[in-house]
Amino acid sequence: MTKTEDSKSTMRTMRLGHWWRFILFLAVLAGAQRSNAQDELWWKSTTVYQIYPRSFYDTDGDGLGDLNGIIQKLDHIQALGFETIWISPFFKSPQRDFGYDISDYQSIAPEYGDKQTCLKLIEAIHKRDMKIVFDLVMNHTSDEHAWFKESASSKDNPKADWYVWKDGKGKNGRKPPNNWKATIGGSGWHWHEGRQQFYWASFLDFQPDLNYSNPEVKQAMLDVARFWLSKGVDGFRLDIFNSIFEDTAFTNNPASLKIVPSEESPDGFFQKMKYNVNQEESFRFATELRAVVDSFQNPERFMVGEVFGDVETIKKFTSFENKDGLHTIFLFQTLSTPFKAKKWRKMVEHFEGNFPAPFVPTYVFSNHDRRRSITPLGNDVRKAKLLALFQFSVRGIPFTYYGEELGIEKPKLPLKTGKDPLAQRYKAIPQFMVDWTGQSLNRDECRTPMLWDTTAHAGFTSGEPWLPVAENLREKAVSVQEEDEESLMNFYRKMIRLRNENEVLQMGVLTVDEGFSSAKIFAFSREMKGQKLLVLMNFSKRNQKVESVSGENLISTYMDFSKTELKPFEGRIIRLQ
Repeated sequence: MTKTEDSKSTMRTMRLGHWWRFILFLAVLAGAQRSNAQDELWWKSTTVYQIYPRSFYDTDGDGLGDLNGIIQKLDHIQALGFETIWISPFFKSPQRDFGYDISDYQSIAPEYGDKQTCLKLIEAIHKRDMKIVFDLVMNHTSDEHAWFKESASSKDNPKADWYVWKDGKGKNGRKPPNNWKATIGGSGWHWHEGRQQFYWASFLDFQPDLNYSNPEVKQAMLDVARFWLSKGVDGFRLDIFNSIFEDTAFTNNPASLKIVPSEESPDGFFQKMKYNVNQEESFRFATELRAVVDSFQNPERFMVGEVFGDVETIKKFTSFENKDGLHTIFLFQTLSTPFKAKKWRKMVEHFEGNFPAPFVPTYVFSNHDRRRSITPLGNDVRKAKLLALFQFSVRGIPFTYYGEELGIEKPKLPLKTGKDPLAQRYKAIPQFMVDWTGQSLNRDECRTPMLWDTTAHAGFTSGEPWLPVAENLREKAVSVQEEDEESLMNFYRKMIRLRNENEVLQMGVLTVDEGFSSAKIFAFSREMKGQKLLVLMNFSKRNQKVESVSGENLISTYMDFSKTELKPFEGRIIRLQ
């Protein structure tokens, strides 16, 4: 080869090298873009497991669950297939409301651990390629928070206006400033002897509301969010977020005939909660909080709000004045919808009609404030499996409360012995009246310890548990259900795995199937990229005939099933051909 030919060959090799490097660069860029897109969408397709840390797993024998306990039990949550963990508050607190009365947002309650353990927990969850969501109580603090102590010390203190204070009426100013009721009934105004004024509390009297009309308060709470986001937290569940702002004119609420608040309306106790919840300033604050959260990326962070009201009102928390607000909100109608095919169809159609893409509905059937999901199902495991099949196949974000995968039932714990401050507040109500409502005024009943094995205290603690363990339900423990292929826990595992492996169940379009739906059967399909899955659910205690369809049966709530019949309370998913 001549020198000229050798030079040309070298040039061609160099050009090819440049091209290969360019192609490799494009491939890496495309992969990064796909990865970023997946990160941005993670919250839309995720599955969430809620932990009430006080009752999950105790590692030091004091009878209280702790952060180390969560770390030690991460394998259980990951094996179930959950991708995100939401943890109820474990910040420093007098524990009068067991963590929802925070006295320091940047410190950990010593009974749960310390900041180092908290950071270890965040790291351990991320190492499993999972996400972690903190419960953030922005509406109020404990009355033992340093901010409130300063605010209450005098009207001239620099933090005097950090909480909602108001002069009273009547002789000596001892009558409440207006007629506003707390969300749990009774006046939300509470006299403070030191300041000779009333302070406002939307919930319990020892949880004074912060004054978000004060820019310093707003900035301080946004800084709390920034602090934990900077530590790697992937987002927040926001407690009673619709109570953040109140009418600054303190206008009296109008009268109402409504006695008890509901999922669709915060009105109750014969009052329309017009001026103390769902204020426009609260919607606007949601957009300000979103801007802070969006400043943290890789991955995108996430917020879900606890809000109450009619659909048009609560939707404003997700989008207001053409700005993004909370990523999603809890849709609590799931908790009160009767277990009937037509009712569930109506619920899904309602959510789909009001929260179409890019909105994402939420599906939650129990939490730390509400009765166990299997209880209104008559403690029927068949129905619990059907609920799970629905929750992980419908379009939306499923939220599962710890122990739901086991079918832990609601025990009957008397109000008079309740540790829950709500139980103490209502302890004079006769138990038969509480039983008649079917609801629980004693939240201890939905917070009993997790059932891990068949040893003493179901393996929750080596000490004396803070709440009674459901010893009679030890056959529902993780160690027992692990060995039973047909257990509820193993069905959760199979169903979540199916969802995680099928993009169509995560992101596909939902359509109610008119042909298969009836008075006893609710049917819908999920469709994406040419793949279509049919979901069939029998809400009847009798077999229901169904038309045979051409396709692959992916899962059923029964191990043995017929192609032409659905067994009592059977659910099934079929990949159509």
